[in-house]
Amino acid sequence: MDSVLNLNLWQMASAYIFVLVLLAIVKIKGISREKEIIISTIRMTLQLILTGYILSYIFQNSNAFYTIFFMILMELFAIYNTFKRVKVELSKQMKFTIGISMISGTLITILYFIFVVLRLVPWFEPRYFIPIGGMIIGNSMTGISLGVTKLVDGMTNKRDLVEMALMLGATPKAASKSIVDSAFDSSILPTINSMVGMGIVFLPGMMTGQILSGVSPFTAIEYQIAIMLGILGSVALTVIMFVQLGYKTFFNEEDQLNI
Repeated sequence: MDSVLNLNLWQMASAYIFVLVLLAIVKIKGISREKEIIISTIRMTLQLILTGYILSYIFQNSNAFYTIFFMILMELFAIYNTFKRVKVELSKQMKFTIGISMISGTLITILYFIFVVLRLVPWFEPRYFIPIGGMIIGNSMTGISLGVTKLVDGMTNKRDLVEMALMLGATPKAASKSIVDSAFDSSILPTINSMVGMGIVFLPGMMTGQILSGVSPFTAIEYQIAIMLGILGSVALTVIMFVQLGYKTFFNEEDQLNI
């Protein structure tokens, strides 16, 4: 089996040419994105370097406490990042709903994946638990961010239709059904689209990483199929919990819209 091809400092530095290319393009086009591009590049680099040191320590000192603590940090960061992605003011009820949905949907999926699909021994093995948990949480964060945006926009822009339905005797659930369904559909669509092109249009990151590390392509495919199905399930669970609870935050105790 071939050894892993390591990149030296100069090889890594040469990859930043693509950032310079993007900066040149936006400058020529007059698009004011230079600051965001530079900040995101620096943050990405520093965050990954820091994560590398932390994971190296955790992998060398396998411990249930370290694994759980790292997962809690990822959950909290994902929830916080969801709040930041949504460009509207969120109520405390909505933030609580997002947090409960994220934690419940991802935790159920991760535990099922670890104990039933992988049957990992020990269950807290960080080399498996943390990367798989990270992929599940990250994709669920993207899904629920889309769901929040779509639900808030729908309830705001279609307020008149919802109020009309309420005046005609519809329950808040019935009056909001089309908006809730649209939010759920928009949230899971990116995951479904990525599954359609996977293996033909592109090779996913997990599979590519395993192949580059010398793992058999068939073994990499098995893991990729399993984790992709886990991601699909996590996004679906997280978003369905959110939309089914989230629409209720727009109504008061008398079933009136409070927006």
